[in-house]
Amino acid sequence: MATGEQLQQVVMGAAKVVEEQLDAEIERLDNLDSEDLEKLREKRLEQMKEQATKREEWKEKGHGLYTELPEEKLFFEECQKSERVVCHFYRDSTWRCKIVDKHLAILAPKHLETKFIKLSVDRAPFLCKRLNVRILPTIAIVIDAKTKDYIRGFDDLGGHDEFSTEMLEWRLGCAGGINYSGNLLEPPDSGKPKKSQVTYHAKKSIRQADLDSDSDD
Repeated sequence: MATGEQLQQVVMGAAKVVEEQLDAEIERLDNLDSEDLEKLREKRLEQMKEQATKREEWKEKGHGLYTELPEEKLFFEECQKSERVVCHFYRDSTWRCKIVDKHLAILAPKHLETKFIKLSVDRAPFLCKRLNVRILPTIAIVIDAKTKDYIRGFDDLGGHDEFSTEMLEWRLGCAGGINYSGNLLEPPDSGKPKKSQVTYHAKKSIRQADLDSDSDD
């Protein structure tokens, strides 16, 4: 079976499940009396209060900003303080890292539930070895102090430099790194043509003060 047909079946199956869930929810709401509706209202108000409290707690922890860590030991502290962390391992001389910076700076204030940080590989030799960071840029998605997923280079983002912020947002959502409100079955840039392709240089060791890079420089 062709890939397109497989994806179509997955989408149709997901749509059927959503439709059944909506039908069940509508039926449930139709059967509610005034007392049940009041309980729902109270529950919703309580959830809104809890969410407002969480937002303030996140802001106190530095959520909402895209910040740089001056040393690698702070990486562990941030992962202990925040339930979800997105960390960009970068180098100033790798220009594709600046592309990631641009997108993460946009996503950080949008997703307060996640702490967005960046760390220079030159300041993090231990972490680079432990997390096997060998391609730049690398984005690590950490949940509950455990590294759950990586985005290495731009292959997961369409394989080119002109991917949208929404595409990176989608990819982070697939890993559970953020609360994604879109459709995980449909990558935002899937219908857009590729422009400049990502190329990789030969590997260099960390001792040589360099890593594999997407950069053509």
